[in-house]
Amino acid sequence: MPVPTVRDDVRERIIAAAAQLLEDEGVSAVTTRAVAEHASTQAPTIYRLFGDKDGLLDAVAEHALAQFSAAKAAALSTPADPVDPVEELRASWRETVGFGLAHPDLFLIISDPRRGRDSAAMVTGIRVLEERLRRVAAAGRLRIPVPDAVTLVHAAGTGAVFALLEQDVAARRLNLAETLMETVLAGILVDTPLPRTDAVDPPARAAAVTLRATAHDLTALSPSEQALLSEWLDRVIDTSE
Repeated sequence: MPVPTVRDDVRERIIAAAAQLLEDEGVSAVTTRAVAEHASTQAPTIYRLFGDKDGLLDAVAEHALAQFSAAKAAALSTPADPVDPVEELRASWRETVGFGLAHPDLFLIISDPRRGRDSAAMVTGIRVLEERLRRVAAAGRLRIPVPDAVTLVHAAGTGAVFALLEQDVAARRLNLAETLMETVLAGILVDTPLPRTDAVDPPARAAAVTLRATAHDLTALSPSEQALLSEWLDRVIDTSE
C-alpha cells in the first residue's frame, strides 16, 4: 500500500475543506481564498495542485462520488443472499435520489456530462448499476438489453433528482420519484420470469433453448458461425439439465 506523502495530506485537506464549504454554503462559497483559509494553506498551493477552482470542484466531486459508488458496490448482495434483484434495484434508485437531494450542489457538479466522461468514480457507479441490471436479467425479468436498461435507469434517476431540486423544499413531492421509478421499471421488466424446467434450472436455459431452435435462421451469421453458436447453446442446455 502506497505511503501517503505530505503532498497527499495537503491535497486531502484542501478537498475536505472545499467539500465542507460546498455542503454548508453552496458552490459560490468555494473560493480559493476561503478554501485556503479553511485548509490552513496558501492559495498558490491550490492552483499548483488543482489548476483552478473548476479543477478543485472536479476533485471534490470525484472524491464524494468515489465514496458513494464504493458504498453501493459494497452493498451488492452476494450469491448466497436470497435478495430479489428487482427490489435491490429499487433500493439503489432510492439511495441515489436521496443522495442527490441531500447534496444538491455536489450532485449538480457530479452530473455535469463534461466531468462524468473523465470520472473513474462515475464509471464505477455505472458498473454497479450494470451489475444490478445484469442480475435482474439473469432472473428472467428484463425485457430489453442490459446496456439500454442502464441508460434508461441512469437517465431517469438523474432527471428525477433535477426535477425535485427545482421545486421548493417545502412543496417537494418526493412520491414523484417513486412514480417515475415504477414507470421506468414497468417499461423494462417482464411481469413473470422466464419459465424454468425444474426448481434449479436458471432462466438462461429457457433462453438458450429458444435461440437454439432458431440459430440456423440467423442470416446475419455465416453457416460456420451458426454452427458454432448452436454448439455453444447445446453446451449451455446440456449443462443446465
